[in-house]
Amino acid sequence: MNLIQWAQSPWGQQVPTHISWTLLWVSAIGALAFLIVHALYVSIWAKPAAAHSATSSGATVAATARIPERVPRHNLSARLFHAIMALSMLALLFTAFLPKVGVKFPWVTYHWIAGIVLSISVVYHIFDAFLGQDFWSIWPDREDIEDAGRRMKRALGQGAPEPRKFAKYPLENKMYHLVVMLAGLSVIGTGLFMMKRVRTPFFPRNPYLFSDMTWGWMYVLHGLAGVGFVGLVTVHIYMAVRPEKFFITKSMIFGWMSREKYLEHHDPQRWPVAAEQVPATARPESKKAPA
Repeated sequence: MNLIQWAQSPWGQQVPTHISWTLLWVSAIGALAFLIVHALYVSIWAKPAAAHSATSSGATVAATARIPERVPRHNLSARLFHAIMALSMLALLFTAFLPKVGVKFPWVTYHWIAGIVLSISVVYHIFDAFLGQDFWSIWPDREDIEDAGRRMKRALGQGAPEPRKFAKYPLENKMYHLVVMLAGLSVIGTGLFMMKRVRTPFFPRNPYLFSDMTWGWMYVLHGLAGVGFVGLVTVHIYMAVRPEKFFITKSMIFGWMSREKYLEHHDPQRWPVAAEQVPATARPESKKAPA
């Protein structure tokens, strides 16, 4: 199966023009298969959540009493970014792929407008993450890797120490963020250059900015990231509506989670609530147990 579409340039050179649209169905079917397998695993094979986390977070009774009933998780800035990013991403996917499945409409203008909105929101988010949020909380650390190994061994029936409760974000959230970041930067970077091939109010059209070969591989990378987002967004929506994960979704809407959910899923020593009250642009020392 040829995964890349090729064409012959006026000079007789074989150049890529796009990915094979078969990959769109591969991404969609792959995401659907993941949903089915995960649902079966959770309902049949997975152990209860209590078996996968330490029975004690190490927090003292006095420290627990100081935890508010509503634990702040996402500030207004982060929630607005997530909403704008989600809407622009859905607009990009619909305008890109509906014409490929037979829905005809003047999609190009809507597509690049949604791309501009996504690009601006991502640039804002990068600065906001550095200046107004705990930048390092979303990146995997040594504790995450160790606990992932423990969970895998226990899932396979092997002996392993009990995994610790999570910090602010579980490892799967951190890995998903990393994949989305790479795909997002790919689709934004290539998309902004591709705007030179269409008429927009921002700059004159210039389809000769790059060679046919460079344009071709840019379209291939843009298409790969795009079809990847079909699967990524599908999985993200599925996880967001699962009953055991819905408290995380609610925290993205309202900005907080209950004290009970915080203590059930998170370790106050790895995610101190007090650390959310001040911006942190460097890896916080507060991840360690206080003296």
